[in-house]
Amino acid sequence: MTRIVLRRPDDWHLHLRDGAVLTAVTPESARDFARAIIMPNLVPPIVTAADAEAYRARIVAAAEGADFTPLMTLYLTETTDPAAIAAAHEAGLIAAVKLYPAGATTNSASGVRDLDKVRGVLERMADIGLPLCVHGEVTDAEVDIFDREAVFIDRVLDPLRRATPGLRVVMEHLTTEEGVAYAREGGADLGATITTHHLIINRNHILAGGIRPHYYCLPVAKRERHRLALRAAATSGHRAFFLGTDSAPHVDPLKEAACGCAGVFSATNTLSCLAHVFEEENALDRLETFAAINGPAFYGLAPNEDRIELEKTAEPIDYPTKIETDDGPVTVFDPGFPLHWRVRR
Repeated sequence: MTRIVLRRPDDWHLHLRDGAVLTAVTPESARDFARAIIMPNLVPPIVTAADAEAYRARIVAAAEGADFTPLMTLYLTETTDPAAIAAAHEAGLIAAVKLYPAGATTNSASGVRDLDKVRGVLERMADIGLPLCVHGEVTDAEVDIFDREAVFIDRVLDPLRRATPGLRVVMEHLTTEEGVAYAREGGADLGATITTHHLIINRNHILAGGIRPHYYCLPVAKRERHRLALRAAATSGHRAFFLGTDSAPHVDPLKEAACGCAGVFSATNTLSCLAHVFEEENALDRLETFAAINGPAFYGLAPNEDRIELEKTAEPIDYPTKIETDDGPVTVFDPGFPLHWRVRR
């Protein structure tokens, strides 16, 4: 097979940052994706409807007229007002709320430390059908970083869902076979995003032969058995699994530092990477389901009517290695192999 046509995909977990980086990287997503769930962990975070509306306007301006719809989220804090969340949802300003355990990842200091303080918000969200996007890691110092997702499921996520029936939850950026198993059996109110890079890299890519900061992300890539479980889930067609790239730009000086930032920037070549992965798994016929069908279904939206065409080329595609911004370069994800699938334009 050298040509496939699929509905235009969506990205259900995307970081665009702000300022000069926002201006430079937004066209990289808007080129291929119709919609994206936008993460709210700016400094300061997006916590009110007014914040979301202003941020959306900046994203639309940066998209430079492309057919691209940012779906906004609010950052859940222990002082979030349930009525304000409901009003923002009713006004069409937000598509989800994001739960960051405090200290779990980039710009998560304002996150939740005590779930009891947000019970009212979660119950109201369950009542109105507003999804909760969850960064699923515990932050306890005694828990090994490679175990944080599995421990989070047992200690936090499962009790949270049992205590709040009807709450629609997205397990963001799965990285473990335990996460895959839980999402697969979680029922219609549970979905899970899988990133492009977690389908391709394991922890050896970060650490073997030297520290490679541009493969460092949170949740951190795990053992090979977990990567294979993610591949099986993404290519299965199961309704719970859909694409969320977690494309997360940082300028190189912040990545290549003594304490480098977590994040992999994959927006530029994600569709080429995915086609490569799905071809390796003999599942090109399921790429549309993962990238364009399951996500809208979970969020209660229609799939995109527009189509894109992917073609396989004899020569590798010459993607840029960096996206230049006025704050410095952002390195594009290197999958470690040549890419031959490209979007025809």
